[in-house]
Amino acid sequence: MTFPQAIQACFQKYVQFSGRSPRSEYWYWVLFAVVAGAVCQLIHEYLNYAFTLATILPGIAVSARRLHDIGRSGWWLLLGFVPVIGWIVLIVWYCAKSQPGSNRFGENPFGQTATP
Repeated sequence: MTFPQAIQACFQKYVQFSGRSPRSEYWYWVLFAVVAGAVCQLIHEYLNYAFTLATILPGIAVSARRLHDIGRSGWWLLLGFVPVIGWIVLIVWYCAKSQPGSNRFGENPFGQTATP
């Protein structure tokens, strides 16, 4: 998945918490949010607030779909409220490989099947 495809997918699935998202979609979204947020902050503080409000829901949704991709429930996002330890665990999970084949959250986004 390319950078523009990932951003487009996240905005098309604005509040879709079901399904799976590959690593590339999640990390391209994070890159987009950080860079665009910094640019908005440089332009004007209120523009950054507006950008944050516009991207918070798709950010949460892609995070939940990323956790689904490794076989975890989206409720594990609440682990982010545990300082340091929770953040580290979530980052490790976000970096984990996708489960091959399908899992309880749907088909693999890239259509890979499980190896025998």
